[in-house]
Amino acid sequence: MKQVNVGLVGYGFMGRAHSNAYRQMPRFFPDVGAVPAMKAICGIPLAGVKAAAPQLGWESYESSWRKLVARKDIDLIDICSPGNTHAEIAIAAAKAGKIVFCEKPLANTLREAEAMLRAAQRARVKHMISFNYRKVPAVTLAAELVRKGVIGQVYHWRGTYRQDWIVDPNFPLVWRLQKPLAGSGALGDIGAHNIDLARFIVGDISHVCGHLTTFIKKRPKLSAVATGLSAKSSSRQMGTVTVDDAAIMLLRFENGAIGTIEATRFAPGRKNYNAFEVNGSKGSMLFDFERMNELQLYLRDDPDYAQGFRNIMVTEGVHPYVGAWWPAGHIIGYEHTFIHEVRDLMEAIGKNKMPSPNFADGVACQRALDAVERSNKSKGWVKV
Repeated sequence: MKQVNVGLVGYGFMGRAHSNAYRQMPRFFPDVGAVPAMKAICGIPLAGVKAAAPQLGWESYESSWRKLVARKDIDLIDICSPGNTHAEIAIAAAKAGKIVFCEKPLANTLREAEAMLRAAQRARVKHMISFNYRKVPAVTLAAELVRKGVIGQVYHWRGTYRQDWIVDPNFPLVWRLQKPLAGSGALGDIGAHNIDLARFIVGDISHVCGHLTTFIKKRPKLSAVATGLSAKSSSRQMGTVTVDDAAIMLLRFENGAIGTIEATRFAPGRKNYNAFEVNGSKGSMLFDFERMNELQLYLRDDPDYAQGFRNIMVTEGVHPYVGAWWPAGHIIGYEHTFIHEVRDLMEAIGKNKMPSPNFADGVACQRALDAVERSNKSKGWVKV
């Protein structure tokens, strides 16, 4: 079995999720043709990454991503750092002949994303983007049902991704609220996920009409480093929020379907509500990540006495990925989506194939994000 030596950039929220995935994948998916070896993790400050390395299961650590990329014992560079770092690291890694695995959105701008794809293609290296919600068994099943024609011709996509972690106006100005670091706000951070799900399940998006808004324009500056979606300390000095708090999009798909997507961090009570409804000529499907082990399905040709939505528990061994886990009815969680990503990445490497989703999918999503921003400025429909 091929061993793939991994170097990870970042030890915060996503760094921890990816680290857990590398630890767990070989234990539950032992026969995919390649196995990850957790060689080195990189991050700043030095004291932080030094402490994180043994805790998260890494053999060594670096304080410079350039040193990580230069190491001859590293085969794959995994990028879990803020969006403003993605392009430089990914392009350098590709030029060094490394496999590149990058968190979403692929970059902070469309130009950067396209440069990353070109670099990977020119270097002929494998590349993958982390759209982990594709790897929810219920979501993968939904995509399979659409491709098999179970709900017929798709007419509507209704997507929404709602969170509430910055509703408090005193929540500090973390990096996700600064455009130079994050690229955009709710649009790119969570809207990108729903855009990708729309592409994955329905198809490519041809046109968008979007609106962006920022509700809280000034916030206390951060007085200490924050990771994840939390921050414990802020100063009395105020700073300007330079990203959107919420985004609303109308969509037209190339196959004739239409859709809507809403992304907001200002929905009190919604912690991670990534949901969609798909309507077709033969039926409908509904999914809500807060009930991630379930898929609701309605079929028009069911007998009259059985009409209505059925609730499918996606925990049987016949469902995507689930056969590697627990007996039927024993649910899985958020962390498993990343394990499934690593499983698919290792399988692709083992079979010498391009992983999915990859940088081409990242660029396609970035084009939609870019189109929404252009639409917000022009106040009209924009071609993707």
